[in-house]
Amino acid sequence: MTSRPRTGRGLALLVAASLAVGGPPGVALAGAPVPAATGQVAHEQLTPLAAEQAWQHSTGAGVVVAVLDSGVDSEHPDLAGRVLPGWDYVDGSTDGREDPVGHGTTVASLIAGRGDPAIGLAPDATILPVRVLDEQNRYQRAATVADGVIRAVDQGAQVINLSLGGARDSSSLTDALAYAMARDVVVVACTGNDTGDYAEVWYPAREPGVVAVSGLTFSRGGTAVRWPESLTGPETVLSAPAVLTGARAGGGRRPVQGTSFSSALVAATAALIRARWPDLPAAEVVNRLVSTATQLGAPGRDPVFGFGGVDPVAALTEPVPPVRGDPLDTKARSRATGFGSAPDAAGSIAAPEPASAGPEQPERQPAGGAGDEVRAAGDRTLPGLIWALLAFTVLLLAAAATRPLIRR
Repeated sequence: MTSRPRTGRGLALLVAASLAVGGPPGVALAGAPVPAATGQVAHEQLTPLAAEQAWQHSTGAGVVVAVLDSGVDSEHPDLAGRVLPGWDYVDGSTDGREDPVGHGTTVASLIAGRGDPAIGLAPDATILPVRVLDEQNRYQRAATVADGVIRAVDQGAQVINLSLGGARDSSSLTDALAYAMARDVVVVACTGNDTGDYAEVWYPAREPGVVAVSGLTFSRGGTAVRWPESLTGPETVLSAPAVLTGARAGGGRRPVQGTSFSSALVAATAALIRARWPDLPAAEVVNRLVSTATQLGAPGRDPVFGFGGVDPVAALTEPVPPVRGDPLDTKARSRATGFGSAPDAAGSIAAPEPASAGPEQPERQPAGGAGDEVRAAGDRTLPGLIWALLAFTVLLLAAAATRPLIRR
């Protein structure tokens, strides 16, 4: 599996110049493509992804994207009327349509946010909010996330976005992800942000079958480069812009940076594909995402960008040979390695029992969260500023200590 060897000054310059009408030629697709049109004007942050070209083919209408996060502000103008009642696995105080942190609202807006201009890549998609992150933007047990995944699948989510993660694997979350994949759900997760204490791709992004998304940004010349704080590794599948503007819980918008928001753009692209071809299995959706990505690093799959930068227009228009299973799923599940084009083995995987039931088992239910920052592009992180200040102080003290020696 290799991405297309395309290079250039930015993703906007890399998309196909001509757009196919109807389904891509030479490819057997499940069902006829659904035409789309929208009067939305895309925010400039979506220009590198050629959003308005993509919207000629799909806007995500009819697709439910589950956002497992801190909740979603359903009354925000950018999302009003398109957020379903969900669930709260933190304390049960909401139905998921409130967001005390703001992280989930921003993520949801980058998937389905409208407004003038529209900030979401799939502006007609529907959001299913599942609150799993507390007021500190963390989950104390991976079982909480696992329960949220199972709930999202059972309530009809076609795409699940996990803009969260942690260092350690979780058996309960592994089981929940297998349950989602067996039921034809596309699962997208961020690779994580470099906080200085962990250098590997977060879990669940590194679970085989999950679309792990790293962050990219653009140089002054317009070239797509790695976002400096993005965690990367061999598990990376795709990359997407990480420096963006999203909805602020309570109203308005805010600048943000983080792989959480990169993940949202890839989840939105999956929604565009599923809306264009409603009968296309999840394995084919994933194959279309990775096969049409814009190559940014070494040929094939590299640890920084994966198969490359997500390309919504190409994913919606280019011919892609069919596959027999999810190209990312290297585990032997449901009697086979990968899931076939028709998930007929889904019945062989029963819904896992609620993982949060019973006494806590910290060694099996590691904590995690979302470590994204709200700051303007180019700002340095607080830890970076602290270290810089300490280094400067040390230099001043060293200089002061050497002056008497020099005078002698």
